[in-house]
Amino acid sequence: MQRPSWDQYFMDITHLVATRSSCLRRQVGALLVKDRNILATGYNGVPSGITHCEVAGCLRERLNVPSGERHELCRGLHAEQNAIIQAAKHGTNIDGATLYCTTMPCIICTKMIINAGITTVVYGEGYADELAREMISEAAIEVVQFTPASQGDTL
Repeated sequence: MQRPSWDQYFMDITHLVATRSSCLRRQVGALLVKDRNILATGYNGVPSGITHCEVAGCLRERLNVPSGERHELCRGLHAEQNAIIQAAKHGTNIDGATLYCTTMPCIICTKMIINAGITTVVYGEGYADELAREMISEAAIEVVQFTPASQGDTL
């Protein structure tokens, strides 16, 4: 039996976390990891105690908002935001952590990632947000697109 690389292991977990998403358009999962330990997880969806979109309907669908635009027109939080919030809520230091995410972070999440001190982002799918790519590059955060064939560990 061959054990998965650390990157494969953590990316597999992001996909499991994403299954908790209540978003009707895209299920995203995120993990914050430091020293090969999971610090926090997050998935995209509405804040705690708020009616889920499957009941309330998708505001972005009603308004025909394309993916990657007008992030404020959504009832939900992104997976990366929820992971950072969970760490803060529980007093977990994420400075120097690696973010694993099923999708490349958007500009709003990127700004939070920069200020939270996250040093590496490993993601699965790309996301059409040029400003996010520019800012994360300027912040000198290591960004790695994970593919199962890339089996090299970033940790």
